[in-house]
Amino acid sequence: MIVTVTPNPSLDRTYEVPSLDRGEVVRATGERVDPGGKGVNLSRAVAAAGRRTVAVLPLGGAPGALVAELLDAQGIEVAPVPVAGATRSNIALAEADGVLTKINAPGPELTRAEQESLLETVRGRSRGADWIACCGSLPRGLAPSWYADLVARAHAAGVRIALDTSGPALLAALREGPDVVKPNAEELAQAVGRPLATVGDAVKAAEELRGLGARTVLASLGADGQLLVEDAGVWYGGARVGTVRSNVGAGDSSLAGFLIAGGTGPRALASAVAHGAAAVRLPGSVMPGPKDLDPAAVTVTAEVPVDRALTEPVS
Repeated sequence: MIVTVTPNPSLDRTYEVPSLDRGEVVRATGERVDPGGKGVNLSRAVAAAGRRTVAVLPLGGAPGALVAELLDAQGIEVAPVPVAGATRSNIALAEADGVLTKINAPGPELTRAEQESLLETVRGRSRGADWIACCGSLPRGLAPSWYADLVARAHAAGVRIALDTSGPALLAALREGPDVVKPNAEELAQAVGRPLATVGDAVKAAEELRGLGARTVLASLGADGQLLVEDAGVWYGGARVGTVRSNVGAGDSSLAGFLIAGGTGPRALASAVAHGAAAVRLPGSVMPGPKDLDPAAVTVTAEVPVDRALTEPVS
């Protein structure tokens, strides 16, 4: 069972459009409304795989009620923490050529009592969990050290914890030794404070995060695949994708695949790559199920192409 923690969830509206022309009336060819937030997406991917998951998240107002309703309809156990502010609503515009434009609202500010209630709900619902996955940005009111506190509490309870966040919140949490961190290339470069131009640069940056406390680093490099850096070694994985419809939630789906497969080693990396590749072939933030996966398209190797230039270097 995987417990997910999403401190700043959202109600996501995705519109598919032929192209985005500023100042013009743009007619959508498709529309979806989904519960959103990194942890929410991870729970949706776990549920799509037929596994049990509990989504812990602060919810408020009509958007929060709809998020809970949509999650329940997908067979996800919801552990809501009532908050005074309304859950944020986000908009994504997906163009036919794969370009995605996102408009993310800031979300409500959590009071001190609401913050503590969130931590206590995680504690109560994580008994017997295989993993706690803490994902996404922190809402207003939560200090960067909030995730660090959560990691420490999880370890004190004997539960493994995966973290998918960035910036000061990531750096603060590293000192508590999260079992898995999952940065993308931009977040990895930000964490080490220098640009990444090659796969080898990403490997070195991942090793630095391990030096700061992370036990395992699962790094998403976009079109250039994924890296797994842990005590047992370094592996590189990629997959044939074809047409990209939307990359919303692809990283969350990857982390779900990784944790479902045990959260360590090349088999788990292959599962992460398969889930991420499947997600980008689906519209909006649809999470892939077993029928969407194509394991035959995935390759994983210990021969990491360190000299390979990143398609989109991070400065």
